Amino acid sequence: MRFSSTPIAGVMVVDVEPHEDERGAFARLQCPDEFAEAGHPFAPVQTSLSRNPRAGALRGLHYQPAPHGETKLVRAVRGRIFDVALDLRADSPTYLRWTAEELSADNARALFIPEGVAHGFLTLEPDTDVLYQISPAFQPGHEAGVRWNDPAFAIAWPAAPTLIASRDAGYPDHPRSSDH
Repeated sequence: MRFSSTPIAGVMVVDVEPHEDERGAFARLQCPDEFAEAGHPFAPVQTSLSRNPRAGALRGLHYQPAPHGETKLVRAVRGRIFDVALDLRADSPTYLRWTAEELSADNARALFIPEGVAHGFLTLEPDTDVLYQISPAFQPGHEAGVRWNDPAFAIAWPAAPTLIASRDAGYPDHPRSSDH
C-alpha cells in the first residue's frame, strides 16, 4: 500500500500496489502493520457496505462525536464516488476545511478518515457500492452530521445531489456559517 497525505491532517489517500500475473491481480487492501508503519494505527473491527443504485445519491456528511468517534477506511468497490472528508476537530489547524478524492472500483483507491472528521460522498454513476472498514464499532444513538451544502464549508461538489435523505438535507447551519 502507498499512503499519501491530503491537506487535512490525518486524512490519507491509500493506494493499492497490486501484484499482477497472467491470472490477474492481487492486492492487500488493509494491513494493521502497514498502517502503523505509516503512522496511522488502524485495526478495523467492523465492515459495512453501502449500496447505491442511482448516480447523484448523496450520503453524509456523518460522524460520531467523542467518546464514540470512529476512524474509517472508505473505498468504492463498484462504480465511482466523489468522497469528502471535512475536519470538525476544533483544535486542528485545518478546522472546517475539506478534502475530496474520486474513489472507484477501477482505481481501487481508499480514503482514510480519522476520528473527528466528517465523511460524505456523492455517487458519480449508477450501481455504486461503497465499503467501509470502521474502528471502533458503530454505536447507535450517537450519530451526528453536518449539511452537505453548508456555507461554512463551501465544499465544491461536482454536481448537486439528485437523491438525499431528509435527515442529511435538514442538518442546521454550522455555527460558523454566520461568519461567511
